[in-house]
Amino acid sequence: MTTTPPKKSTPKPAIPQVWAFTTYFCEGLPYSIIRTVSAVFFRDNGISLQGIGLTSLFGLPWALKFFWAPYLDRYGTKRQWLLIMQLLLAGAFLAAATLAPLSHAAPLIGIVFFIGSFLAATHDIAIDGYYLETLDAPGQARFVGYRVMAYRIAMMAGAGVIATLGTTMGWPVAFGGSALLLTLFFIYHLRYLPHSETARIPIAQLLATPKTGRLFRIIIVAAFIIVTMRLAYQAMSKHDLLPRQIYWPDIDLPALISIFLITALIGIGLTRRKIKKILHSKKNAFFSEAFFSFMDREKIGPILAFIVLIRTGEYMLSSMVAPFMVDLGIKQHYGWISGGIGLPFSIIGAMLGGWLISKYSLRKMIWPFLLAQNFTNLAYMFLALKLNNFVLLNTENSIPVSIGGTNLFAVVCVHAFDQFAGGLGTAVLMIFLMRLCQPRFKAAHYAIGTGLMSFSGLYAGVSSGFLAAWVGYGYFFGISFLLSLPGMAMIFLVPLAESQQKEALR
Repeated sequence: MTTTPPKKSTPKPAIPQVWAFTTYFCEGLPYSIIRTVSAVFFRDNGISLQGIGLTSLFGLPWALKFFWAPYLDRYGTKRQWLLIMQLLLAGAFLAAATLAPLSHAAPLIGIVFFIGSFLAATHDIAIDGYYLETLDAPGQARFVGYRVMAYRIAMMAGAGVIATLGTTMGWPVAFGGSALLLTLFFIYHLRYLPHSETARIPIAQLLATPKTGRLFRIIIVAAFIIVTMRLAYQAMSKHDLLPRQIYWPDIDLPALISIFLITALIGIGLTRRKIKKILHSKKNAFFSEAFFSFMDREKIGPILAFIVLIRTGEYMLSSMVAPFMVDLGIKQHYGWISGGIGLPFSIIGAMLGGWLISKYSLRKMIWPFLLAQNFTNLAYMFLALKLNNFVLLNTENSIPVSIGGTNLFAVVCVHAFDQFAGGLGTAVLMIFLMRLCQPRFKAAHYAIGTGLMSFSGLYAGVSSGFLAAWVGYGYFFGISFLLSLPGMAMIFLVPLAESQQKEALR
C-alpha cells in the first residue's frame, strides 16, 4: 500500500486590517527613534545643543527619498524591500545597543543613526508602495485609518516608551528592545505578509549595476561635505570668527534642500515636454522617466499647488498650539490633552474619513472634510480671543493663574475637534496622492507626493512664530485660516473624478 506524503500547509496571510497596522507601526517606530529619541539620547550623554543640532541631518533621507524610490519599483518586490529594511534596521538598533555603554558612544551611534535614516526612508518607500500594490482603490481608502492609527501609536511608543526606558533603565535596554521588537515584526511579516507582486528584475542584479556604486559614493561624499561645513561653522561661531548677523546656517538643512527640490520640480513642470522628448530618445530611461512621468500629466500646476497649499493652515495651527497652551498657563495639562484626547480623536477621524471616502467617493467627501479641517483654525481663534487675558497674565509666569474648569473644558473640546478634523483631512490627502500614482512607478510617485505635501509645513512653521509674536494668538489663528483658502480654491481645478483612477490603470 502506498501512502501519499502530507501536503505542506502554508500559513494563511494576514488580513488587511492587521498588516496595514503592523507595517505602518514598523514605519513609524524607526522614524521616531532616529528623529526624536536620538535627541534625548545625545542630550542625556552630555552632547551640546550645537552638536544635537547636527541630528537635523538625520532628516535628509526623507527629503531625498524619491531619488532612489524608482529602484524599488524596478528591482524586486515591495515586500522583499520592506523585509530587508526591517532586518537591517533591527541590526542598526542592535548595534546602537551594543555601542551605548562605551565612553565615546555618541559619535559612533550618530553614524549608525545616519545610516539608519537612509534605511528607514527606504523602508517607508517600500511600505507605502506595498500598500498601493496590495489593495485596490476602495481598499486603499478603507484602511487608511489603520495606517494613521499605527503610525501615531508608533510615534508615541518611540517618544514615550523607548525614551523613558533609555533615561531610566539605560540606553542598551531601550535600543535593544527596539531591535527585538522590529525583529519580531520581521518574523511575523516574513510568514504572514501577503505576496501581491511579481519582481520585475531580481534585487541581486541591482548590486551589480555601476549606477548603484556611484549613488552610494555620491551620498557618502555629500554627507561628508555637509557635516564638515556644519562643524566648521560651529567652530568659527564659537571663536567669534563670523559676524553675529549671519543667521542662515541655523536654518534646518533638510528644509533648505526641500526648498531646492520644490523649485527644481517647478522648473521640471515648466519644461516637461522638452524633457520628455529627450527621455524617449534615450535607452533605459526608467529612472528618469519615473520622476518626469509624475510631472507629465494634465493640470499638473493645480495638482502641485493643491498638494503644497492644502495643509498650510493646518501646519501653521499645529506649530503654535503647544506654545499657546503653555502661555495660557495649562502646560501641566498638555500631555494628557494631546495624548489622551488628541490621539484617539485623530485616529477616529482618519478611520472614519477613509471609510466614508471609500463609500461615497473622494469628490463628495473632499469639501466637508477640508472645511472641517480648516474650520478648527477659526475655533482656536475664538478660543484665543476669549482667553486672551489669561495669555497676558500667564506668559512667562512661573506660577500661572488657573483658567478655571469651564475654560479648560473648552480647550479640550476645541483640541479634540481639531485632531478629529485633522484626521479627516489626512485621509483626503493620502487618498488623493494614492490616485496620482501610476502603476509602473507607485513607490516613486507616492514618495514625490508625500515630499511635496510636507513642504508647506516648512514655510508655515518658519513664519508662524514671527507672525504669532507680532499679532497675538487670536489674530494669528484667524490669519492661518485665511492662508488655507488658496489651497481649498485649488479643489475646483484638480481632477477628482473616479475616471481619473481608471485612466491611470490602463
